Amino acid sequence: MQILEKCYRLLIRAASSLESPFLLAVRLYWGWQFIGTGWGKVTGIGKVVAFFTELGIPAPALNAYFVSLLEFGGGVLLILGLGSRLIALPLVVNMLVAYITADREALFSIFSSPDKFMGAAPFTFLMASLIVLIFGPGLFSLDALFARGIGNRPIEKAAGAA
Repeated sequence: MQILEKCYRLLIRAASSLESPFLLAVRLYWGWQFIGTGWGKVTGIGKVVAFFTELGIPAPALNAYFVSLLEFGGGVLLILGLGSRLIALPLVVNMLVAYITADREALFSIFSSPDKFMGAAPFTFLMASLIVLIFGPGLFSLDALFARGIGNRPIEKAAGAA
């Protein structure tokens, strides 16, 4: 039994050592994807306004610019790992609104047809944003660098100690 416990602890230590590289990979890949979708919206803002109008989104022009800049700027911040959790929250809300307005059928099929829900465009963006919101940016981020640089422990570590 002691050998099994040792092996399990080794597995936990090995898997935990992959946390920051995994979070870095999530931030880099999905940050880049957010930059791409945001830039596409910025450069095709007329089409986005028309689509938002068609969906019945209030103040479609204002919301089109807001979403475009949120996705583009949010992607940049995710890549840098700067204000990661702070930007992940509006990105999560943005993807939930995308589900509600543009992929409502996929959203309501979450239990009856999970493949449809997971196949919708907002799904992976939502999951990536939730990962960063819940787990933070990891050690390879400007957030962690600034926290170390000013002599403070990262907020999530300090909150866990309280």
